[in-house]
Amino acid sequence: MSDGITPKTIFDDSPRHDPGGAVKVYFRSIAAIIWKDLSMELRSRELLSAMLVFALLAILIFNFAMELDVKIRSTVTAGVLWSTFAFAGTLGLNRSMAIEKDRGCLDGLLLAPVDRSAIFFGKAVGNLVFMILVEMIVLPVYSVLYNVNLFHWGFLLILFLGSLGYTAVGTLLASMAIHTRTRDVLLPILLFPVVIPVLMAAVKASNGFLQGLAMIEIMPWINILIVYDVIFTALAFVVFDFVVEE
Repeated sequence: MSDGITPKTIFDDSPRHDPGGAVKVYFRSIAAIIWKDLSMELRSRELLSAMLVFALLAILIFNFAMELDVKIRSTVTAGVLWSTFAFAGTLGLNRSMAIEKDRGCLDGLLLAPVDRSAIFFGKAVGNLVFMILVEMIVLPVYSVLYNVNLFHWGFLLILFLGSLGYTAVGTLLASMAIHTRTRDVLLPILLFPVVIPVLMAAVKASNGFLQGLAMIEIMPWINILIVYDVIFTALAFVVFDFVVEE
């Protein structure tokens, strides 16, 4: 791995391997967890493929179910996309944490001599990467099917902010749900009521950019997204240690 990260030094916080101090160890630990998730996915391709197939099937179903004219289609684009991303993201979040639990990897991570919030950020960033990859594949497909230009800087910004808040909360709640027998059912029940503000703000802001509204009308929704992301990321940072305790 680049930057001198090897299996012997990933979680080694001794001074001889860490001249830069605890902060360097913290970020190296996050990078190691992200690298682990990405390398596992490159070998298995089970998480990303499941999310992608689900998202594409949802888009196709919406395409054939809603026989709408061009004007009306442009108004429902944001709702269709965020519904698709929300359900595909939930599938990915559930599977990502279930793999850690079923293979015993989570116990190993919790025993590592690093702050447990590093585990949260590593898993959250990995989930965010998977979700963004799915979105970047789905957007061109949707653009072709619906004849809508989605590659607007404002829409892509909202896509990132919404995905950030969704994965931050989702990673935290998935860490809680994996300890139950009904984790596949429990995660959506826990997650969707909590992410209603971020989904609502993302849909409104996305519609604003796609319909060419003035920034003064869109900014309140962007502010909600930013505040949501900051608050819930900080909250997850504080409580993750208690959530993973059995």
